Amino acid sequence: MKTQIFTSSSLLPAAACLCAALPLCAQTMEKPMAGPRATALQITSLYVSPDTGAQRIDKVQIGREMVVAEKSGPWLRVYANTDVEEQRENDPDAPMVGGDSTPPPITGWVQAKGIVEETTPNGDQIIMGTAANEEALAADPRGPANAAQAARLLYRRVAEMFPNSPLAGEAAWRAADIQWQIDKADNSTLPSNKARQAYLRPQINEDPLKKVIKMYPRTRWAALAAFDLIDNKLCGDWQGNVQCPEKESDIYMKYADDFPDGPRTPRALYEAVYRMAALTNMFEATGKHSDADKAHRGASDIAARLRSKFPDSDYTWRAGALVYKLDVGIPVYGIDLE
Repeated sequence: MKTQIFTSSSLLPAAACLCAALPLCAQTMEKPMAGPRATALQITSLYVSPDTGAQRIDKVQIGREMVVAEKSGPWLRVYANTDVEEQRENDPDAPMVGGDSTPPPITGWVQAKGIVEETTPNGDQIIMGTAANEEALAADPRGPANAAQAARLLYRRVAEMFPNSPLAGEAAWRAADIQWQIDKADNSTLPSNKARQAYLRPQINEDPLKKVIKMYPRTRWAALAAFDLIDNKLCGDWQGNVQCPEKESDIYMKYADDFPDGPRTPRALYEAVYRMAALTNMFEATGKHSDADKAHRGASDIAARLRSKFPDSDYTWRAGALVYKLDVGIPVYGIDLE
C-alpha cells in the first residue's frame, strides 16, 4: 500500500459555480425520492444535458455514490454525492466548513457505460473485481496515486449497494482496512507516533472497523478488523521499558484467545513470542535472571502452541527461530549481549 495517497477532490465547487449561471443545473432539478443507486468504474464526465457536446459540469471519481434519476438511451441523469460526508465519517474531528449544512449532490447527465447500478446483473462481482484491480494498482509503485482511495470507495459500494451479496462482508472489511492503513501510514510520519504511551500517539479512527465487527460478528472479517484495532493499543518506541512488551504480549494473547481460529491468529501468537523474547533479553541486560527465565519459558510455550495449532504457518517457523536464538544465547532485542 502506498504511504502517500491523494483523495479525490470534492465535486462541489465546480457545480456551485455552474449552478449560478446555468438554469439547467442542480438548483432547478428536484432530487428523486428514490432511485437505483449506482457507482462509476472509471472517471466519468458529468454534463448539463445528454450530449457529449454539452457543457461539462465536472467529473465523477471512481467509486463515487450516485442515484439514478432518469434514463435516456445510453445516458443517465444522476445525483452524484460529494466527498464531504465520507471525509467527515473517516475524520469525525474534522471541522465542518461552511456551517452545519451538508452540500447538495451534483446533478447532471453521464454516459451509461462504465456505470454499475444496484440492478445490474452480477453488479456486486463487477464492482468487487474493479476494486481488487484498483487495490493491486495501489500496491504498484507505478500505479496512480489515488488507487487506494478508489478501491476503498468501490469496496464500500459493494457492501452498501448489495448488502445481501456473499461479497458484502469481505468488501466492508477491505474498505475499512484500506482507510486504516492509509491513516496508519500518515500517522507514522508524525513525531508523536513514537511516543511510548499509546494514549500519547495519534489515534486512528476506529469506527469503520468497529462497524464491520458489529455487522459481521464471529466471522473472519470481524477477526481481521479486531486485529487492525490492536495498532491503537501499542506503544510507539519501547524506550527499553519492559512494560511495553509485557502489555503488548498480553494484548496479542487475548486476541488469540478471542479468535482461536482467526486468519490473523498465527501472527498474533508470533507477535507475542517476539515480545516475550525481547523481555528475556531486557531482563538479562539488567541482571533479573529469574524474570528472564520466566519470559524465556513463556516464549517457548507460545511457540509450542503455534506448532500444535498452525504447524504449516510461516509464523510458526519464525517463532521457532526466535526460541532457538534464546536457547543458544543469541540476542533477539537490544545490544549484543555476548
